[in-house]
Amino acid sequence: MKNKIVVAITGASGSVYAKLLLDKLQQLQNQIAEVAIVMSDNAKQVWQFELDDNGHGNYPFKYYAKNDFMAPFASGSAKFDTMVVVPCSMGTLGRIAAGVSDDLITRAADVVLKERRKLILVARDTPLNLIHIRNMATVTEAGGIICPATPSYYSKPKTIEEVALTVVDRIIDLIGLENQSYRWDGM
Repeated sequence: MKNKIVVAITGASGSVYAKLLLDKLQQLQNQIAEVAIVMSDNAKQVWQFELDDNGHGNYPFKYYAKNDFMAPFASGSAKFDTMVVVPCSMGTLGRIAAGVSDDLITRAADVVLKERRKLILVARDTPLNLIHIRNMATVTEAGGIICPATPSYYSKPKTIEEVALTVVDRIIDLIGLENQSYRWDGM
């Protein structure tokens, strides 16, 4: 059964994670029924600033406006399997933890949690204060997965993209897609 995936991109630093995830999902399309994308206004600005690129709208996926509450994944009946918020700002994480559905990203996250489907929040902030930690605990207790954008180095990455891919490959694993990536073998 192919996955239906929502990718939400917020204005947190770390646009490279979103770009590389979309690149990977494009490569793995044979395993995916549908990818829906929603971006905050800040996400578009940060993408341009960090990546010197306006290509965020050039992927072969369906895009939705941040306040489009008629988007299919704003309802549980659309049966989207997984939602990934990448990068996930602490503000977005806090609104999700509090159940505040003030835009399509937070509404969709609320739907995914209430339907007991997979919500993956790729938190990209440091250091964390106690409010952030409690919000992460609340989301985890509600069934969400906190996947900090913390790269690994045992694959000996050589470029920024290779470092970021260590996080993206973990996201792909959490979604449940088959992916060729570095696997730890203890050596």
